Amino acid sequence: MSKATTPFRYDHVGSFLRPAELKRARADFQNGKIEAAELKVIEDLAIQALIAKQKAAGYHVITDGEFRRAAWHFDFMWGFHGVGHSPTEKGLPFHGEAAMLDDTYLTGEVCVDTHPFVEHFKFVKGFEDENTVAKLTIPAPAQFLEQMIMPFAMQNTRQYYPNTERLLEDVAAGYRKVIADLYSEGCRNLQFDDCSWGMLVDPRACLIFDTDEKGLEAIKEQMLTVNNLALEGKPDDMIVNTHVCRGNFHSTYASSGSYDSVAKTLLARENVNAYYLEFDDARSGGFEPLAAVSSEKKVVLGLITTKRPELEDKEAVIARIHEAARYIPLDRLCLSPQCGFASCEVGNKLTETQQWAKLALVKEIAEEIWK
Repeated sequence: MSKATTPFRYDHVGSFLRPAELKRARADFQNGKIEAAELKVIEDLAIQALIAKQKAAGYHVITDGEFRRAAWHFDFMWGFHGVGHSPTEKGLPFHGEAAMLDDTYLTGEVCVDTHPFVEHFKFVKGFEDENTVAKLTIPAPAQFLEQMIMPFAMQNTRQYYPNTERLLEDVAAGYRKVIADLYSEGCRNLQFDDCSWGMLVDPRACLIFDTDEKGLEAIKEQMLTVNNLALEGKPDDMIVNTHVCRGNFHSTYASSGSYDSVAKTLLARENVNAYYLEFDDARSGGFEPLAAVSSEKKVVLGLITTKRPELEDKEAVIARIHEAARYIPLDRLCLSPQCGFASCEVGNKLTETQQWAKLALVKEIAEEIWK
């Protein structure tokens, strides 16, 4: 199984609710009550227990649940030179709640030596067996670029990068280095998590990015370019998929909008192997844009929400899968939750028992559809 590749017919995005003891240990570390070595031991044990649960649930992909991170994206960025962070005062705007995550910004030119996530992956890789493969989730290069070119960041960014093209090239080069290092350690399944497209499809996108429609199209091209540049020279046997959603913090979201306006860029031209796409409610629009997915790429339908504890109606989900198959062949479709269960340490508003019930439903439906 270690040679099998993602996505699987029933799959998951990657993050899981943090156990209480892990949250407590990470808080103790931040408050200076325990040392890094003690925290690592607690993280290691929590990740081992999580991997055992993923296997017991019958899943063929294993992750560390992002248990070593405060947030799905920022911790990865902090592993690069030229990136700094500090406690936030305003947070990030989500629907009805601000995500109080560290402000993250440039402090110099972007580059990377040995990224700590390589060691994180090696730990999970050690638990692969004949039934499972290890997957690492990291923010997409476009997500990294977006963080530094949003209107609130641009004045600072221009101190180090007078034009976006140079920043784009440095971000892509850093990713190529990380990807090469991961490959050398046996990583064959990598996932780009990418909310940048979720912001670009929002009806308020021109306001969000402080531009007009022409400028918005230029930003889409930049996002596509940085992702594809990062993948240049990637070994053929390394699978890179992407997950796209509209924000996931404490069961809230950041944006809304269908995939129609990014079909000709993201879905038609991004050089990934598969797309994990959020489709758990009306915010994501219809399935029509799936017709733009190029070549024989697969699409993992995120039809089971991680934002609410209630289980979906099985027959309704099956009907939606068949509806999606009107635009892309059923044999190129898979099923997963729409996002992770805890993109940030705080986690979504459901219990661990409800989390595993969601995953059990995903598996049950997939096994019925793809017998």
